[in-house]
Amino acid sequence: MSKPEFNPFNPEFRAHPYPFYDSLRTHEPVHTTEFGMVVLTRYDDVSTTLKSADFSRDIEKYSTQATSESRQRRREMDRKRTKSILNLDPPDHTRLRRIVSKSFTPSAMEKLRGRIEQLVNTVLDAAQERGSIELIDDLAFPVPFQVISDLLAMPTERAEEMREWSQIITNSLEPTATDEELAQSDAAIEQLVPYLTSIIEDRRKNLGDDMLSSLITAEEAGDKMTTDELMAFLVLLYIAGHETTVNLIGNSTLALLRHPDQAAFVHQHGLNSQAIDELLRYDGPVQHTVRIPLKPVQYEAQGNTFTIEPGTVVLTSLGAANHDPAVFDAPHELRLDRPNSHRHMAFASGIHYCLGSALAKLETEVAVGTLFKRFPNMEIVGTPSWRDRLTIRGVNQLQLSLS
Repeated sequence: MSKPEFNPFNPEFRAHPYPFYDSLRTHEPVHTTEFGMVVLTRYDDVSTTLKSADFSRDIEKYSTQATSESRQRRREMDRKRTKSILNLDPPDHTRLRRIVSKSFTPSAMEKLRGRIEQLVNTVLDAAQERGSIELIDDLAFPVPFQVISDLLAMPTERAEEMREWSQIITNSLEPTATDEELAQSDAAIEQLVPYLTSIIEDRRKNLGDDMLSSLITAEEAGDKMTTDELMAFLVLLYIAGHETTVNLIGNSTLALLRHPDQAAFVHQHGLNSQAIDELLRYDGPVQHTVRIPLKPVQYEAQGNTFTIEPGTVVLTSLGAANHDPAVFDAPHELRLDRPNSHRHMAFASGIHYCLGSALAKLETEVAVGTLFKRFPNMEIVGTPSWRDRLTIRGVNQLQLSLS
């Protein structure tokens, strides 16, 4: 590739972004797109930016860039809405994170192991009888969705609608989202919110031993979540709580099937934390996250100093950082015993490090580990298809024959 290019509309880029990241990192690690967005692809730049207090996650509040009138109108509307913890800065982010973090400790998540094993084995028992499995629809989606529903004690009779809403809403998180996709996301939220509101109102009257009840009653230093904050967190949890894990399970399975020696290791030993970190590094489900500088910031690259002005959209490429040879030896190789795989950026870094990382790793350990232990001779049927997305990277369909 002669000229470095960050073109999210290029199907080749979406299908296999890592060669493009390599070219950018080598030739133009601080890259300004034709839309004025700055793309960072070096590990150190990504890490420093995500940990820096000089950047905000509140895009609607601080970004000076809008690509269309409808986006500008949406931004004005979003400024009036209660934001989720994902898009908040301190002190609001600190307060909400403190309230909800107790529900997501590794020890709290470990209590779910038995239930996850039960769900996974039920799916795989049925698949064994058929001799085949469509990984995403049969395993990768229903198990994490049921787990998050169990955690919150949520009804599951509208699972199909929830999946459709979550995919529509995640589409709107893409930097390339069209005005039509943004409008579809607003419509999905308008359907989702009344549904969740009725559940919250009922739960307030009938508190139980579940995470939603805990969030309703949680007090930390005399503070509680407002109803709007609780709603915003529920929407985020219901989407991020299973959408990311769906893609982690799918991407991990495909990566292992394409590396038979590593798959054989999983069959023999299962998946440990180090191996899952390597799968996250190798082809993680979240490729990018965005920050907005609050004051002029500088990056050094190839003997030049680049000054980025406040309000500029800075896209930190997690996928590119995870394949930076300055940090990871032979980064395009999958090595489940990689000694520094834990340094991956798949869960971001800094104060916005993924709250559900322990749950995602546990679900992947059980789902993917059990799959390869039970079916060492799986084969891919047909050609796997990828979701046509830039930020959320995931296998859309993965048909497997089992033996």
